Amino acid sequence: MKFSEAWLREWVNPALGSEQLAEQLTMAGLEVDSVDPVATGFQGVVVAEVLSVDPHPDADKLRVCQVSAGEGEPLQIVCGAPNVRTGMKAPLATVGGSIGDMKLKKAKLRGVPSHGMLCSARELGLSDEHQGLMELAADAPVGRDLREYLSLDDVAIDIDLTPNRGDCLGIEGVAREVGALTRTDVTPPLFKTVDAQISDTFPVSVRAGEACPRYLGRVIRDIDPSAATPLWMQEKLRRSGIRSLGPVVDVTNYVLLELGQPMHAFDLDRLSGGIEVRFAESGEQLTLLDERRIELDSGTLLICDRDKPLALAGIMGGMDSGISADTRSLFLEVAFFAPALIAGKARGYGLTTDSSYRFERGVDPCLQGRAMERATELLLEIVGGQAGPVVEAVAQDCLPAKRDILLRRSRIRRLLGFVPDDDQVADMLGRLGVSLSAHDEGWLATPPSFRFDLTLEVDLIEEVGRVFGYDNLPISNNRGDLTMRPVPETATPLARVRSLLVDRGYQEAITYSFVDAGILRAIEPEVAPVALQNPISSDLSVMRTSLWAGLIGALKHNLARQQGRVRLFESGLKFIQQDNELKQNNYISAVLVGELFPEQWDAGKQAVDFFDVKADVEALLASCGVSGAFHAASHAALHPGQSARISLYDETVGWLGCIHPGLAQELGIPRQTYLFELNLDILHQRQVPSFQNLSRFPSIRRDLAIVVNAETPAGALCDAITDQAGDILQDLTVFDVYQGKGIETGRKSIAFGLILQDSSRTLTDADVDAVITGITAQLEKQFGATLRE
Repeated sequence: MKFSEAWLREWVNPALGSEQLAEQLTMAGLEVDSVDPVATGFQGVVVAEVLSVDPHPDADKLRVCQVSAGEGEPLQIVCGAPNVRTGMKAPLATVGGSIGDMKLKKAKLRGVPSHGMLCSARELGLSDEHQGLMELAADAPVGRDLREYLSLDDVAIDIDLTPNRGDCLGIEGVAREVGALTRTDVTPPLFKTVDAQISDTFPVSVRAGEACPRYLGRVIRDIDPSAATPLWMQEKLRRSGIRSLGPVVDVTNYVLLELGQPMHAFDLDRLSGGIEVRFAESGEQLTLLDERRIELDSGTLLICDRDKPLALAGIMGGMDSGISADTRSLFLEVAFFAPALIAGKARGYGLTTDSSYRFERGVDPCLQGRAMERATELLLEIVGGQAGPVVEAVAQDCLPAKRDILLRRSRIRRLLGFVPDDDQVADMLGRLGVSLSAHDEGWLATPPSFRFDLTLEVDLIEEVGRVFGYDNLPISNNRGDLTMRPVPETATPLARVRSLLVDRGYQEAITYSFVDAGILRAIEPEVAPVALQNPISSDLSVMRTSLWAGLIGALKHNLARQQGRVRLFESGLKFIQQDNELKQNNYISAVLVGELFPEQWDAGKQAVDFFDVKADVEALLASCGVSGAFHAASHAALHPGQSARISLYDETVGWLGCIHPGLAQELGIPRQTYLFELNLDILHQRQVPSFQNLSRFPSIRRDLAIVVNAETPAGALCDAITDQAGDILQDLTVFDVYQGKGIETGRKSIAFGLILQDSSRTLTDADVDAVITGITAQLEKQFGATLRE
């Protein structure tokens, strides 16, 4: 929000300089981005009147003018501006004055003396207009210093507002804030109510009351199309960053800046039937004021007449109904639109307008009548005409309802550290327009309609602290009651998990919780993600059902920047819609590609493979005291022959494997990309260590080599051996896997090392032989295993 300090001081004039005012606004949460002079440094520029214009004797494009500067004889000025004419008033830079670094001196142009320079607005740094001289009002006093006449010793203040402070997107809102912060009275201009001078009306109907709860319209006839915007209004608009576009448009822009209420004016003679506010229908199109023709989405709110769409509601008008140089009759509209139904619509069409910026953040739902009267008053003063009665359509049930908020002294103390006096609280909130009534615990507060951001008790407490002044809050030592919270022995801190992965060469990534719907569909085609109603971009439109989507995006980003070895992990939530419930589960996921080890002199290159990733997952589970099982299984995102399901107590808790070749090609990443994910809830199911007496008797090792089908997993064999051996099996190791000469095709040899030990006696050879015989028989029965010869 950019505005002139002089304009603000017409409403409220605290005893503060420009810098102090900017600091006060910033400390109150209205951050001031810049404070800039409204004009460049020029001196000796006065209001002048052109008395005569004659051709230059030696240049077709130059004119020799006699100019009155208010004192003494007329000055001879050579001018090349195409709009110079007898009787006009324009700025004159006199000899001895300066414009920027240029000092004005007497000069000759093509042999004709010139005693100064008639100036354009661009030459004075007032605007970008440079097609001719800056034309001043006919009643401008000749000889008066231009800086004084236009009040150019002013600054433009640009404030950066947070999205909840839409009430400060107008001079009135900023003035209210300054008045409250500085305890200065706000004296708004006197707004007149314009009585109807004619009975003409234009019918209005609203078919989308939930999106447009209030719509006002007014007919104004017989305006003067040749009227010009007064210089005072042009200057206020210019200092707020808005270019003058003609009196009708300038008035609507002026009201937008003054009150924060967007408005629009249609050419009444180009409308038919009546105004209808509705949603767009399939196939409708509209040519906007910027001459761009767009195809309308079905969810877009429109202002229409009987035959056609006229405007994108709250965003931009259409060309077919816009104001032109021939416009004689106006239909002036002002409305309140629900912010949630306007938000994002402008961006969807590639637009950003002052109106949409305000409607998205919220407009006072009670402001529309005042804005209509203010605009009518200004229009009748500038372009003349006769106004009809105001026509209003209201969906009362859809308008925001006022509600009381309980403000407790105890809550103020808890959040601010102290409680101001009751009179101070009442005074501060009263200056912000909040109505208070007494309550046993504090107050019942009713925010004004323009403070639509005040909905919770904490919002009111923030206002108390803000107006009181954060720098003025008393300094005290914080005190809190410490409570020892029990931490289950079975829980593993997430920090330990992160540290382990970092130690194994991973780097932590943090990605968005919303991702590209296309990538997510490729990873988990069977899961329907939750779509965002107002995504920040088309490629971040759904909530993630897998952390792999964000990690793959980070992987692609790194690969595109010549990072060949990437090992990333992330912990966060997955969002799964089940029936009417949105389940949010914590997962830790990772993506790997490239070499197993960083480049070094004492190790050759070795690409990461499935078993390297499995080793990382096993190390992770082991550090958390969890004994997960791995099962060959298929996943839509993983290679059919290199994927595994991770389970705990027969429940699936994660996946790991190589990416599916088709998905790798679709996403443009290497085929040897590996992924894993684990449900973090399993970290709270660790087995708590318990002491067991060490056996005083010796252990015995026996090696067992068997031949089984090549598809038989070693894990299943280990489970069978453990079950059969019982308590005397202390350790079991797979130390060899072999396929090749001497082994049948389709089979493999696996060798196990068994450590056997009893806690109460020394095992004999007969005891061990009996255990080995039982294991061999069980493996033969269950897997068709044979002893390797």
